[in-house]
Amino acid sequence: MTRTSVGHFVSEQARTKFLAAYDRAMELWPGPRQELDVETAYGSVHVHRYGAATGEPVVLLHGHAGHPSNWYPQVAALGEHHPVYAVDTLDDPGRSVQRIVAAGSAENAEWLDEVLAGLGLERVHLVGVSYGGWLALNQAVHAPGRLASVTSLDPGGIEKVPARFYLHMVAGLFGMLAPRPLRPAVGRLLANPALSAPREMIAPLMLAMRSYKPNSRPPARPFTDGELGAIALPVLVLVGRRSALLRPKRVVERVTALIAGVRAETVERAGHGLNLERPDVVNERLLAFIGSAAPGGAQRDRASKDRSTASQVAASSSEVTAAETNQQAMP
Repeated sequence: MTRTSVGHFVSEQARTKFLAAYDRAMELWPGPRQELDVETAYGSVHVHRYGAATGEPVVLLHGHAGHPSNWYPQVAALGEHHPVYAVDTLDDPGRSVQRIVAAGSAENAEWLDEVLAGLGLERVHLVGVSYGGWLALNQAVHAPGRLASVTSLDPGGIEKVPARFYLHMVAGLFGMLAPRPLRPAVGRLLANPALSAPREMIAPLMLAMRSYKPNSRPPARPFTDGELGAIALPVLVLVGRRSALLRPKRVVERVTALIAGVRAETVERAGHGLNLERPDVVNERLLAFIGSAAPGGAQRDRASKDRSTASQVAASSSEVTAAETNQQAMP
């Protein structure tokens, strides 16, 4: 769930090299972009901000060993009508500086709540992928007070991590050794978007694998039925059909049975990194869900459905009338 000790680079030189690659990766985002640092009891947390000056905020949490550039396919779409904040999560290589290990579920919710408070945010739409998806659901369980909704993309913590996930990671590393022109094809075969991602986004990951210690963390703790059943927020769960982490059918069934009102969907032609593999689908689902979770959103959804139904009925009536008229005109 968290590293057993505070993460650190093996040398200042290694950290400097990593941060230079990190900054180049962040150029994948649109601009202008602000950078903020928020002090918490667990360390200083670095945050990137982009987007509208008004609107309900969207907060993004990347996956294990990732960084905020991983959200570059989502930022422009979300930022058109929302302020977007991407957190450099504690316990991962980045510009955040951790001082104390966040050992358990409650501690992880505590530092994230302190970040949201430090940014002055209320009614946050919290979005996470993989380990970030676990953090988002964990926040809904332990510190939901500042949340308007939660979206988890192929999240940890829904079921035990299978052995194939680790095999998938090893296969991805070997895939990196393939000639660059072949990597996209290997990536499609393995459902691993890292093999076709921009070089700038992958460079920090590769550097951190060699220079950030400890370089592993225990799997995310699975949520109990009671924890998931206690969530009282709008929740969206998207799972990749080819996910190496999850069994889509079982995950959709479990969250549907336990989380009241959850929207759960399997995304076709996507694996674990579905925000990178199917950004069109993820962006559309995110914007629709966030809109429905906003004040008055449910009423707008119902009104839209009513208008759609009325249009279909009107079209059907017109077809029937036209058919009857034609029949009457027949000799």
